[in-house]
Amino acid sequence: MKPAVLALADGTVFKGTALGAPGETVGEVVFNTAMSGYQEILTDPSYRGQMVTMTYPHIGNYGITPEDVESSRPWLAGFIVKEACPYPSNWRSRLTLDEYLCQHGIVGIQGIDTRALTTHLRDHGSQQGVISHADLDPKRVVRKAREAPSILGRDLVKEVTCAKPYKWMESAGKWKVGAGGASPDGAHSRQMGAGGTNGRFKVVAYDFGIKYNILRRLVDEGFEVTVVPASTTADAAVALNPDGIFLSNGPGDPEGVPYAVEAVRTLLGKRPIFGICLGHQIIGLALGLQTYKLKFGHHGANHPVLDLETRKVEITSQNHNFAVRGGEVSGAGAKPAPWTTAHGRVQLTHVSLNDDAVEGLRCLDLPAYSVQYHPEASPGPHDASYLFHRFTDLMTKGKA
Repeated sequence: MKPAVLALADGTVFKGTALGAPGETVGEVVFNTAMSGYQEILTDPSYRGQMVTMTYPHIGNYGITPEDVESSRPWLAGFIVKEACPYPSNWRSRLTLDEYLCQHGIVGIQGIDTRALTTHLRDHGSQQGVISHADLDPKRVVRKAREAPSILGRDLVKEVTCAKPYKWMESAGKWKVGAGGASPDGAHSRQMGAGGTNGRFKVVAYDFGIKYNILRRLVDEGFEVTVVPASTTADAAVALNPDGIFLSNGPGDPEGVPYAVEAVRTLLGKRPIFGICLGHQIIGLALGLQTYKLKFGHHGANHPVLDLETRKVEITSQNHNFAVRGGEVSGAGAKPAPWTTAHGRVQLTHVSLNDDAVEGLRCLDLPAYSVQYHPEASPGPHDASYLFHRFTDLMTKGKA
């Protein structure tokens, strides 16, 4: 096994063995607490610029299956595991984890104490790091980590968004084993879909790094979905004559995409809007709220969230390093009074039971709402699938 090192910007160094493509990579080191779903995590564009540590010790047990990707390819900067399974057991598997990472040029490391790394990140915060198979000198690799640019203020969305608009027609109901995505470019054919839909509502979905399962869930609701690049102006979106606007997940700092914030600010009130993850943060900024960077982010498939309107607890899938500031309350507290923005009153609807972070917003004077977590899951639970139905309700009222 070829040696490898992981160095953090604060000087912490872990020694392990090489995983994936040979070389060296840099990115912000975060940890994900999901026990499974590593392939969906690898292909989630929201991880652009980050190196993901899996807290579950044995990753790759069921191999890599062409149908389980969430985008056209892996986007993350690096992958960190305790042990990568070299002999997966799954009739659908086509590659091992190591082969898949090599195929897509993803540099990784295994054989390190991921529990110690996770504890360190939890205590000291997410930070820039370097995985190197080539340079094993701890001082040099630490220096590279310290010199690496932060994700603060960077526009990572432009690296993952689509180049031009396209129609998405595949629903979850028409998803079949062996239906596509078997090659690095195969997933693109699935964007055009084979199922089709005669949607009652037309939806423009802004691609800030959108996941396939979000698009499937939108089609499941009966929507005719047109996906547009992140740089699409409000006028261009309205020109498509949609009944609603969807704002997707995506990587990095929401303040790094001011063009998206400006477009959403203009669209508020013109069409019903539903935002997820980065889309939620962009809505917050468009409303005049602030965002901030979390100490180590929320990454996993088991995060408890309290719905302040129903008092029900949802177990949610999350992946974000930033959050909206404003209206935070204790998870055990009463629903706070709405706060006033330039666009009217805004109600806090969901709150994290782990750290009281804002997890959902609803405009009281405009047809717009958003959540910080992932109701489409993939991987993760489906407790929050009702949020897609709410989008239908908003558009139905708009047509009444």
